[in-house]
Amino acid sequence: MTQNPHSPKPDVPTGIEDHLLKTVGVAPADATPTDLMQAVSQVARQQLSRRWVETQAAERADKARRVYYLSMEFLIGRTLSNALAALDLGEGAAEGLRQHAQKLEDVADREPDAALGNGGLGRLAACFLDSMATLGLPSFGYGIRYEYGMFAQDIQNGCQVEYPDPWLADGTPWEFPRAGITYPVRFGGWVEHNGVGPVWRPAGEVAAKAYDMVVPGHGTSKVSTLRLWKAVAPAHIDLHVFNNGDYARAASVKNEYENISWVLYPNDSTPAGRELRLRQEYFFVAASVQDILGRHLEEHGTLANLADKVAIHLNDTHPAIGVAELMRVLCDEHGMAWDAAWTLCRKTFSYTNHTLMPEALETWPVALMQQVLPRHLEIIFRINHAFLAEAAKHRPGDQEFLARLSLVDERGERRVRMANLSIVGSHKVNGVSALHSELLVQTIFADFASLWPDRFTNMTNGVTPRRWLAQANPGLAGLLDRNIGTQWRLDLDQLRKLGELKGNAPFRDEFMAVKRANKTRLAAYIERATGIKVNPASLFDVQVKRIHEYKRQLLNVLHVVTRYQAIIANPNADWVPRTVILAGKAASSYVMAKSIIRLIHDVGTVINNDPRVGDKLKLVFFPNYGVSVAEVIMPGADLSEQISTAGTEASGTGNMKLAMNGALTIGTDDGANIEIRQNVGNENIFIFGLRTPEVQALKHGGYHPLRYYEGNPQLKAVLDAIAGDQFSPDEPGRYRALVDSLLWGGDQYLLLADYEAYVATQARVDELFRNPSQWAQRAIANVAGMGVFSSDRTIREYATQIWGIEPS
Repeated sequence: MTQNPHSPKPDVPTGIEDHLLKTVGVAPADATPTDLMQAVSQVARQQLSRRWVETQAAERADKARRVYYLSMEFLIGRTLSNALAALDLGEGAAEGLRQHAQKLEDVADREPDAALGNGGLGRLAACFLDSMATLGLPSFGYGIRYEYGMFAQDIQNGCQVEYPDPWLADGTPWEFPRAGITYPVRFGGWVEHNGVGPVWRPAGEVAAKAYDMVVPGHGTSKVSTLRLWKAVAPAHIDLHVFNNGDYARAASVKNEYENISWVLYPNDSTPAGRELRLRQEYFFVAASVQDILGRHLEEHGTLANLADKVAIHLNDTHPAIGVAELMRVLCDEHGMAWDAAWTLCRKTFSYTNHTLMPEALETWPVALMQQVLPRHLEIIFRINHAFLAEAAKHRPGDQEFLARLSLVDERGERRVRMANLSIVGSHKVNGVSALHSELLVQTIFADFASLWPDRFTNMTNGVTPRRWLAQANPGLAGLLDRNIGTQWRLDLDQLRKLGELKGNAPFRDEFMAVKRANKTRLAAYIERATGIKVNPASLFDVQVKRIHEYKRQLLNVLHVVTRYQAIIANPNADWVPRTVILAGKAASSYVMAKSIIRLIHDVGTVINNDPRVGDKLKLVFFPNYGVSVAEVIMPGADLSEQISTAGTEASGTGNMKLAMNGALTIGTDDGANIEIRQNVGNENIFIFGLRTPEVQALKHGGYHPLRYYEGNPQLKAVLDAIAGDQFSPDEPGRYRALVDSLLWGGDQYLLLADYEAYVATQARVDELFRNPSQWAQRAIANVAGMGVFSSDRTIREYATQIWGIEPS
């Protein structure tokens, strides 16, 4: 079936009026901006529904091979603007809203962000679905329909406070409830072995109900599907108990099961929290596997060709239990022989790793898995037994080798290693940047790579230019359209043409005028959100990402305090005005990350209210960071902070989004920063600090952070000011533990070792910013070099090299 993306467009203004009356239930003359957002969304929803039906019919008719992308997160943000662009309905929507004296951008702002993710992992998954649809890949994303997201972040007295994020409180026009698609998911109990075969006798059951979101492709009428699962208790309440007045107990069973889909990443510092996380992971995997196999059997009638028609991709280890679940379903429910099932399983699964830190690799206590998933634990033990027998042939007698490979860590509390399960159960394993993939096979997965060197590969991350350039930065998008044409949205390599324009003075002037307008918009946004007034003419220095010690927001703060002290010492010097902007959430149980957020606020309070400083320096923390906030910050950034300790950041995607919007990067040679440097040129990026081999050598040789503190008066003054309560006079000792972690706690991420190089490189940034023409040329060079960082390129590589699907 051929689909035509250029089919006649609907009359959007008429559609808006129609939906105001028939769907929203309001007289058009009385419609509020929120009513109008709902009505415009309904117009788009109708077109998305039509495209979804056509896409599914075409794929069924073709008996297409599909990719199923399993991810704990899909950070999709708002849908309206992207949908209108993909459907080519933007002009019609704008015209319809003008009839109500409203602007499209103001109405679109009424849509809440979908609270389905938190960080780069979830945003990557969202970009990938956009590219799968645009490239015409038959595809589904599978995840959980979180009712309250991870949390909404508020800042009170400088401290992060978490609240539920009830994004579904008023419903959403973008989901399609699939009333007929519900699967049972079982937990607990025991396993019987009666001679016929193992029989799992579960102790509890929850229903997984399907809700679809349609992800439209651009330049095509193909779509991808994001299928999200909601947990529903099999019995709603005990009506007899309820009528006797015990209302809490009547609802207890309902809450016990339905809390599975309430919150992303529940606090795992308690046994109950850890059990809930494991239940969440199995819940969405079990429902997804049932859905995948049901669709396959409906189309093909046999499971023998499963690996020919189905590719299941594990986005990190959260869905790794899928390996054991597929084996359980094939063997226990469909009677397939173990060896045949295992062959299918390994051909079906592939796995992306997102971390180099051993402590971040997910493991589960054997006792907990025995309690929650007893049959799966048996299956994992059997997989492990056969695998270790195979591995022993590779290095006979090497028990340490086998202990490192084992799916079960036998040291101390026995734990199941989910990354090891993912590797053993997959035919391909990839990292997400060239350095990351290289380090995977040299460090944490070196033993596996010695067994299966061809199993490991690299897929450098990418981002969708439709969201992060066309939608987020319409001023720059328009400038590109006028100078290099519009095709860059679907072929980001077209940006190379900008290299010929960076020496063109009129183009440079237009480019910087767009940047100034974006900075003015961001400055107004900051004032509304924080009450802090910043100067748009200052250098906007941006670090926006989840708060974690390895990402080194604290190093950024050390530079800010250094700068502050220098300004106070010499206020009449010719300072380059700078506004430092940070944003990101700390995990609710991550005490150190929360302390860093508070320090940022305390330092900002002092600096922003010091009359000696004025506009020379401002420090801003933007609360409740998410996709929509990022869409305002990214286009307004001058400088992109990517300063993780070399060898710790798998890739990063914020670095790509910022550079794509004309920010220059200051960063370590880590993750995708290396590939950005290679594509934009060494002269157009500020690289500083220890490289990965130097980090390893320093740690192995014995790192002594106190030597850096005692040997650098500037650094000593900064740390003494923080530890000595200059920024926390109301609570002496507030940051003593933070400073002690650097001086006496080993400074795990080498902030003090990189401090001097970082401060010196920031001085180079100042010098370049004093020369607007040179700065503009280098900013343009960054945009010109971003073609390779399109998620379209990434997904083409996944499709052809891992999933075995040719993009249409």
